Amino acid sequence: MTQLILCVVAAYLLGSLNGSLLLGRLRGIDIRTQGSGNAGGTNALRTQGAVFALGVIVIDVGKAWVAVKELPQLLLEEPTYALSWYAVASALAVVVGHVYPIFHGFRGGKGVATVLGSLLALSAPLLLAMFGTWLVMMVLFGFVGLGSMVAASSVPLWVLFGASRGWIDEEALVPLFTFGVVCAVFVIWTHRSNLARMRAGTEPRVYKLWLLGRLRERR
Repeated sequence: MTQLILCVVAAYLLGSLNGSLLLGRLRGIDIRTQGSGNAGGTNALRTQGAVFALGVIVIDVGKAWVAVKELPQLLLEEPTYALSWYAVASALAVVVGHVYPIFHGFRGGKGVATVLGSLLALSAPLLLAMFGTWLVMMVLFGFVGLGSMVAASSVPLWVLFGASRGWIDEEALVPLFTFGVVCAVFVIWTHRSNLARMRAGTEPRVYKLWLLGRLRERR
């Protein structure tokens, strides 16, 4: 139990190192005062440009990978099944740290990049499946927030599908399914403002990825 607590606390502290806020300090800005006010990759791209946003994504994905892949290995030397639960606990903690960072007044991002980094460490096929789901939603609707919510919600279903096809081990099924369900609820919660803007008709679309909208305009 002590090892688990240390693992979760360390992962939360890593998660609290928010990429957009750290890079923003180097540039002399607080990204939470610009654009949508969110300290995440999408707002970084819209307000600071592609290079800044890329740096944010590298930090936010990288810290999740370290928290999930390295911390359990350092703190526990037991069978894979036990490590899976430690990895999932670390994954959830790093996501919470990103959204509610202790170093930045508990005002961070929406957790999508850290979920992606966690999946990269937990299961690369799940990461690809989630990204594919997000891309389909972008082509159909063009809303980043909607795509993120649907993609996160698809993870538990992809876990079950992967287990049935053999590319997810039976021992990892329950930990990964638990991670998927909790993250889906959390990502929907952090995107509640996006839902409100979609209802109000004020949510911006990413026109370059909204293929369906461009096809309609051509008609």
